[in-house]
Amino acid sequence: METKKVAFYTLGCKLNFSETSTISRSFNDEGFQRVDFKEKADIYVINTCSVTENADKRFKTIVKQAQKVNPEAFVAAIGCYAQLKPEELADVNGVDLVLGATEKFKITDYLNDLSKNDFGEVHSCEIEEADFYVGSYSIGDRTRAFLKVQDGCDYKCTYCTIPLARGISRSDTMENVLKNAQEISQKGIKEIVLTGVNIGDYGKGEFGNKKHEHTFLDLVTELDKVKGIERLRISSIEPNLLKNETIDLVSKSRAFVPHFHVPLQSGSNELLKRMKRRYMRELYVDRVSKIKQVMPHACIGVDVIVGFPGETDELFLETYNFLNELDISYLHVFTYSERDNTEAAEMDGVVPNNIRAKRSKMLRGLSVKKRRAFYESQLNTDRVVLFEGENKQGYIHGFTENYVKVKAPWNPELVNTLHKVKLTKIDEDGLVRFNFKEALVH
Repeated sequence: METKKVAFYTLGCKLNFSETSTISRSFNDEGFQRVDFKEKADIYVINTCSVTENADKRFKTIVKQAQKVNPEAFVAAIGCYAQLKPEELADVNGVDLVLGATEKFKITDYLNDLSKNDFGEVHSCEIEEADFYVGSYSIGDRTRAFLKVQDGCDYKCTYCTIPLARGISRSDTMENVLKNAQEISQKGIKEIVLTGVNIGDYGKGEFGNKKHEHTFLDLVTELDKVKGIERLRISSIEPNLLKNETIDLVSKSRAFVPHFHVPLQSGSNELLKRMKRRYMRELYVDRVSKIKQVMPHACIGVDVIVGFPGETDELFLETYNFLNELDISYLHVFTYSERDNTEAAEMDGVVPNNIRAKRSKMLRGLSVKKRRAFYESQLNTDRVVLFEGENKQGYIHGFTENYVKVKAPWNPELVNTLHKVKLTKIDEDGLVRFNFKEALVH
């Protein structure tokens, strides 16, 4: 019998990538062969995202791509958008199966004979049923893996559909996280990025209830001891959950790197209240100051939303000036888009799309300036670089522990190795050049 082939396409966040990877391993266990999405496959699985409008639109294009390669292929949609709008996805021409938040991890149970359906078949739970935890990690490249430690969210931010798409906050057991980390290290991967929906909430729901057996601090303390992992990175953590003890631990840690990504969303307290965020801007300043006090070379990334309902020119400038004065390294700028079943979608003070776009451009310009200033502050310092695996137009890229992106002429022997370097100058493309000092053999 011929081996069936499966291909995956992932939209959205690192968490989705880690889950796609885990789901793909369940196909391997069933004897499927994984191929690239551009190749001919018997089944195409699309892991969807609901965070931006763009991700919704791209879904249809991706289904068309799959059908072009193999019109007879079975197409399945999973992920956040599949949980929120299953019927809408099932109506897309060519879609055979739509699975919600709890069903996606058992996808192989829903595949019968892989023959095309006349209509998309939907298996989607009520989101209240998404109360169990499925651990996962992704191994996309040889250099780093995304390790999921937590899922779901109990916060009720007025713009966000994640709690509707992923359910309540729940965590992996400490034992399982450590086991996954060890599995990753045995595959020769040097860096683990911790991921989840709200990872600072780690420990909640570890035993199916709200009781915390462990905290995020316990988690990072134990992970720091896992042998073979050279680097650990915290992907994104809420400012109100990033405690001094965690910052201190990272500053003294063996493996945790001085790179934090801390969502802000707005520099205006008025808008933070409208968004139902759980802090004011003063707390954010305090977190940045604490990080820089114990790790002056730390890289700090910020998420910010522009065009939220009620954002006047004055309030936008408040955010712009706040960020301009803050000692941060780069921004991820999101243009607000209305999502069904969220409080913000009903709010007045709607910002016209052309103004949202203009504000987004201004903040992206500020991000370029901030990154450049941060890179300049790191010149003539010694750093450790982990090199990536791709030949990009004759160059190899890598990242220092504090997230400075460097480049050197392509050399396959550098792939997935750590080297001590001295950062020397910023190239025309904004990446940093360096001189080698020594190879770090582990």
